[in-house]
Amino acid sequence: MSESYESERRTDGLDVAVLQRRLAAFAAARDWQQYHTPKNLAAALSVEASELVEIFQWLTPEQSARVMEDEDAAARVEDEVADVLAYLLQFCEVLGIDALAALSAKIDRNEGRFPVNERR
Repeated sequence: MSESYESERRTDGLDVAVLQRRLAAFAAARDWQQYHTPKNLAAALSVEASELVEIFQWLTPEQSARVMEDEDAAARVEDEVADVLAYLLQFCEVLGIDALAALSAKIDRNEGRFPVNERR
């Protein structure tokens, strides 16, 4: 991707809470909260993750590693990543999960389960 494209996409001022509030406001303005149940959001998250997988489905490992070099493919990947993240953040919001704390705790557990010296 070009340097100017990447400089337009900086997200230095964004954080999870800000994005969750924007998503909640977006849904509220459209009266969509009634549909944002944990079950529906989990299903939507799965669908969007599958759409991300679909982009890579028939690519070789080498092609998949270079997918972001093609502007159209890169845009599709970014859109699906955004959809996955949006549904995950909405899911966490509805259930009161702090996504960053949950991730940090999971990393801590994995560090205990998979010590550096242990090879599997």
